[in-house]
Order: sequence, then structure tokens, then C-alpha cells
Amino acid sequence: MNLFKTHKYSSLILILIHVIMGFVGRTGSIMKIFYIGIFLFSIYDIIIKKNKKEEAFLWACYFVGAEVFFRMTKSTISYEFGKYSVIVVLVIGILVKSGKQRFSLSYFIYLFLLLLGIVFTDVPDGESIRKAIAFNLTGPVVLFISAFYFFKRKITRNTLLEGMVYIILPIFSMISYMYFRTPDLKEIVFRGSANFETSGGFGPNQVATIIGVGAFILILFLFFNKKISGFLFLDAVVLVYFIYRGLLTFSRGGILTGAIAFFVFIGFMFFHNVKIIKLILKYFIVGTVALIGVWLYTSNITGGMLDNRYTGKNSKGEQKEDITSGRLDIINTQFDNFYESPWFGIGVGNGKYERQLSGDGVTAASHNEVTRLVEEHGFLGVIILFILIFVPILHFFKSSNYQRAFLISFYVFWFLTINHSAMRIAFPGFMYGLSLINITRDEE
Repeated sequence: MNLFKTHKYSSLILILIHVIMGFVGRTGSIMKIFYIGIFLFSIYDIIIKKNKKEEAFLWACYFVGAEVFFRMTKSTISYEFGKYSVIVVLVIGILVKSGKQRFSLSYFIYLFLLLLGIVFTDVPDGESIRKAIAFNLTGPVVLFISAFYFFKRKITRNTLLEGMVYIILPIFSMISYMYFRTPDLKEIVFRGSANFETSGGFGPNQVATIIGVGAFILILFLFFNKKISGFLFLDAVVLVYFIYRGLLTFSRGGILTGAIAFFVFIGFMFFHNVKIIKLILKYFIVGTVALIGVWLYTSNITGGMLDNRYTGKNSKGEQKEDITSGRLDIINTQFDNFYESPWFGIGVGNGKYERQLSGDGVTAASHNEVTRLVEEHGFLGVIILFILIFVPILHFFKSSNYQRAFLISFYVFWFLTINHSAMRIAFPGFMYGLSLINITRDEE
């Protein structure tokens, strides 16, 4: 379905349906049936249409946007099923479409080196080695499949923007669910840390990451004067509400990542056409006023705790020694483990258990995919990082500034997200794949 060529209110109707889904999401059993149904239909749709209009890409976009919502409503068959959904639809898209599939040998080397780490996995008794591997490697496998599917694949701008709509639709469900799930804000005690109560009872980091994506997409459409809901003013109001809900999670990474990605986009758009400076200034002034208003309103509701959170202070207003919420301690232990096993690392999934046994009080799983690769894969992890970082950069050099605006924004989303949220969700690996596409004119 091309959302830009159907009825004017098609998108608005789909949005309302997804808002209702957010309300229904409080009963996980119904949503589980819906998830299975939409997953099976997506496979049918791709096979029947032979992926001629990038149906695999569009459905993958939908599952990327829906993953956190289905997790928080306990509507998935398994915790990692969102990633499996993305993998399955992209693989089917590759298999059913005739024609040559371009690929880069670099990513097969990446996958081979990645899987070597499994040989060294040795979890404690009573722990599941399958879960340890799945938790740490399903995200990287999504990245591999996405890179394989999208490498130099021609996608028109309209198809790309339609994919962005597919991503944001289930985010409306998530925002709706959070609204109905969140207690009266007056009853919530805000502190200088991420807030589960305002995040729908789920991980604020993952929730804020997806809200940041939604805000980015809304701003992107406003910039191109395209209407997701069918009404420009309504899109602007929704954007403000998205930012408000994102700030309430008190999780900074996802919101800041979305903002940085958009500034990168604007920067390359300026280099593409300096005449848009007036448009940029107009949106910058209006956006700044709106953002200040949202910030002051949210800060007031939280008793000033929002200011403390974003300036690295605790609930007493005192500067924290570690503004990374404990991530710095984890990184330090990861480098210690790397020094002890520099060549092949300590094995996939072993980092968490090594920290538990160390007695240092640092027991959390890694929030940083870069340091996880170094710790658990050793020098091979360094080679993996080299491949992941530099292959897209070579692609950027061959692109126009217009294409770079999109591609480098996607790349920034990948890199910043894996540095604050590892690869807990399918989103960063999928966005990495999108940084490898060739964006063509709509009529091609």
C-alpha cells in the first residue's frame, strides 16, 4: 500500500487504529493474536507480491517500530521475536524477488568473526547458553541481514518515506499505551534516574530510543511539508507530545540521539541546497520556542528533576561523579577483561557473568555494543568494528549531499544507539542497513 497515493485520510485512520491498539494493549493476549496475525500476513504479502514494491522493507520497518510496544505489552512469542520478525521478512524478500542481489564480502567476514565468539561461551551452571547467545547476537544478526538486503539497493525517496510511516505507526500504539498505563503524574516521585512509571512500566532506555525515532520521523516530514496524519498542524502537535513523553522517561540517550541525527540531516541538506537556509531558520526558531515551552512545562511537572537529570545531578541537585548511570563502571571492567583475553575475548554473553563473579558490584549486561565486542570477541571484535564503521563511510563518499543527509543520519542513529543501548532491539541494526542504500528519484 502506498500511503502517499491512497485516500487523504488513510494515514489518519491507520493512526487512530494504532492509538486504539495502545488502549487494547493492556490485555496482552489479544495483542499476541494480532502480532502473530500481522506477522503471518506480512509473509503472505511479500510472497504474493514477490517483493516488487519493497514490501519486505516496509514490513521490516513496521516490526522495527513495533518491537518495543509488543515487548512492553508482553504480546510476543519470545523476547527476541521482534528481531526474528525483521530477519524473516528481509530474508523472504531476498528469496522471492528475481534479479541480482548485490552484497559485500565484508559483511560475511563480519558474520564469521561474530560467530567465532560462540566457541568461547561458557555460562555458569543453571544459566541458559542459548539465551545468553540470543540476547547478545540476535541484534548483530539483524544488522548482517539488513546490510545484506540493503547494500546498494535502489530505493526511491517516496518508498523510503513510506517506510518511515510504517515505523511510526506502531509508535503511536506505544505512546497511547504509555498514556493509559502511566499513573497520575502527581503521584510519581521523580528522581535523578530513568523512570519506569512514565515509560509504560518498561525499560525507559528502549522506550526513549523509539520515541526519539518517532520524533525524528515527524520532524523529517514537517521539513518536507508532507503530512503523516493528513494535517500539518496535527503532526506538529503530535511531535510536541512525543518530545514531552520522551522527556518524561528521564532516559536521555534516545532523545539526544534523535536530535543529533536530525541536525546532521539538516546540515547535509544545507550543503545540498544553500537556498533552504530560510526554511531551516524558520523551523529552527519555531522549534526552539516549542522545545523551550515543552521543557519548562515538563520540568515544572517533575519538580525540576528533569533539569537535574540532563545536567548529571542527583535528586538533591548535587553533581554526580558518574553521569553515565553506571555505564562507565561496566566499560572499565570490559577493558580489564579485554586485557586478560585480548585475542579472542571471553566469549559471547560471558561479560555479564564475569562481572557477577568479580565481586566488584557491577553486574549489569553491557549497554555499549562497541565495548561488548572488544570484551567478548577480543581483537576479532576490533576487526568487526573496523568493518562496520568504514564500509558505510566509503559508501558516503560516492553519494550526493542529498543522499548523505539520509544515509549519515541513519548511520548516526546506529552508532549512537549502540553506545547507550547496545543492540537490545532490532532498530540500530536495521538503521545501519539503511545507511547502505542508494536513494533514487521517485520516478525511477
